[in-house]
Amino acid sequence: MSDINEMNVGPRWYVAHTYTGYENKVKANVEKTVENRGLQHLIYDVRIPVETTVEKNGDEEKIIEEKIMPGYVLIKMTMTDESWHAVRNISGVTGFVGPGSRPTPLSEQEVEDLAIEERKVHTGFSVGDNVKIIDGLFEGYTGTVQTISEDLKTVTVLVKRGRRDMPVELDASKVKLDESI
Repeated sequence: MSDINEMNVGPRWYVAHTYTGYENKVKANVEKTVENRGLQHLIYDVRIPVETTVEKNGDEEKIIEEKIMPGYVLIKMTMTDESWHAVRNISGVTGFVGPGSRPTPLSEQEVEDLAIEERKVHTGFSVGDNVKIIDGLFEGYTGTVQTISEDLKTVTVLVKRGRRDMPVELDASKVKLDESI
């Protein structure tokens, strides 16, 4: 299994397959192993994907957590021989998701779809600010921020085109505060 070190792409989310019903035990054992062996530099986080619902029975409200992916535990780790063996040898773990014995990290889109990590985006500007577009079709243009999406990922900028202002929706990373005005 020495080719695991060659696969190292830094900290990524991997999916460990467990016996159904062992997810909480595996999570606790991974966390204990990390602490006991001092593997905090290789294994960063362990999660069991759950969906929380509120069940109402008259005046009583009951919060219920239901596993989205029974039999799986998500682990954010740097894949090395040491981290692979530490997780793989935990009781209840049957392996990692991936072809053969090669663990495959989740893609950025999968991490986003599963809402595993909350990404905080700091725009540095607010509605009404003058901004400069730094990438894309309108690169070099300036405009005024009209709206910012709730998740802070997109921004609508009023770009002056001739005599008219044209609203343009852009990824927030393609806009920066225009300090020349």
